[in-house]
Amino acid sequence: MVVLSDEAILSAIDIGELNIEPFNVNNLTPNGYDLTIDEVEIPNETKISKGSLVIPAGKRFAVSTKERIECGANVCAQLWLRTSWARKGIMCSFGKIDSGFKGTLTLLGFNSGSEDVELKMGETFAQMVFEMMSGPAASLYSERSGNYQNQKGITWSK
Repeated sequence: MVVLSDEAILSAIDIGELNIEPFNVNNLTPNGYDLTIDEVEIPNETKISKGSLVIPAGKRFAVSTKERIECGANVCAQLWLRTSWARKGIMCSFGKIDSGFKGTLTLLGFNSGSEDVELKMGETFAQMVFEMMSGPAASLYSERSGNYQNQKGITWSK
């Protein structure tokens, strides 16, 4: 697999192999794209989509991305927490975005620090690093499990 550069990401968007909506050129990085916070939820406590939410130390939470992602048959992506959050004690476990996936992303996190951390809507949270696959997938995400296909907002396990 080859990691896509900023120019390759723009080319993939131009030919329809990748879509990011809304797309903000300021979120494009040399080898990825920064995702922004649209919703935050502390399970069984609070869910917001405006303003900010303080995540207490020792609490888990979920973030939904503002961006809707569509990966074509030849593209998948890795997710990485922005290190500024890790420095504050936020830990996340991310997977891959499969080829053929369409929807917003639900990112799960935990405040492992000793201090509360404030998450603001519209703030960058994670980076997607796109990879060109060695060839198109034989069957896309939508054809395999597709459990979270076309999700919008925070989606817990199905």
